[in-house]
Amino acid sequence: MKHPDYNSPAELKSFLEENGMAMQKKFGQNFMINPTARKRIVDSLELSEGQSVWEVGPGLGCMTEEILSRGARLTAFEIDRGFASLLHGFFENEEKNQRFSIVEGDVLKNWKGQIEKNKPEKLFGNLPYNIAATFIADTVSEGVTFDSCVFTVQKEVAERMVAKPGSKNYSVFSVLCQWKYDVCAGIELAPGNFWPRPNVASESVLMKKKAGLESSTDHTTVPNADSKAFVQLVHALFSSRRKTLQNNIKPIMPQGLSTEDLFTQAGISGSERAENLNVGQFERLTELLVLARNQRK
Repeated sequence: MKHPDYNSPAELKSFLEENGMAMQKKFGQNFMINPTARKRIVDSLELSEGQSVWEVGPGLGCMTEEILSRGARLTAFEIDRGFASLLHGFFENEEKNQRFSIVEGDVLKNWKGQIEKNKPEKLFGNLPYNIAATFIADTVSEGVTFDSCVFTVQKEVAERMVAKPGSKNYSVFSVLCQWKYDVCAGIELAPGNFWPRPNVASESVLMKKKAGLESSTDHTTVPNADSKAFVQLVHALFSSRRKTLQNNIKPIMPQGLSTEDLFTQAGISGSERAENLNVGQFERLTELLVLARNQRK
């Protein structure tokens, strides 16, 4: 089955109409119609022959085709049943050769079940903000790390992912992205690079696993810090941006440990605010909390 011309909005529109399909706004569906941009973004994955990749939200497969052309083994997660059916036809040969497979349904619900079956080295996706934030938080919480991730997201989301401490965009999402990865902005994409044309600019973001972490095929955690505890702590400390660390941390403090003692041990002022802490300081606080909880068991 031949796919439509990925560079032609008119042909894409006609193809969807002929197949009785419509774009689903709730899924944040937009097709990248700029072939140069597609190539540059996939280039940033630095794929090698035979590497395993997950793609979230392939749509009609414009990026899928680019990834497969590099010799990768690709698993695509697609929530739209109509698109999933078409992808089976477009990439029938690759599927027969076991270089391509599709996992149908919501990736937020089914990725954990796939991680044991297919542990990918690299992760790719054109994601709406809510999915990007939740998915990344989920993988971090579960202690799962990929060698590298490339996401295309709204520009304002990209700014949050790369934000530094003390900046207005620094948030829970920033910390979770930067805990296990070195994060940098890629190429900016004006609305005209997509069809249907979105109302905002987009940007690709590259996340490369930090040096010192184990293989991406393992469920890894940063040494001396429990993943779930780290995520819980970061959420707690950002729960009210106007309040100090000392106030925000109280709901998760182990009984018998004073906030003053905790912050003294961490070398952090309890009167500070979460948006001014770096990732290392969040790690240190997590280590101390985990230690205190273990001592009180």
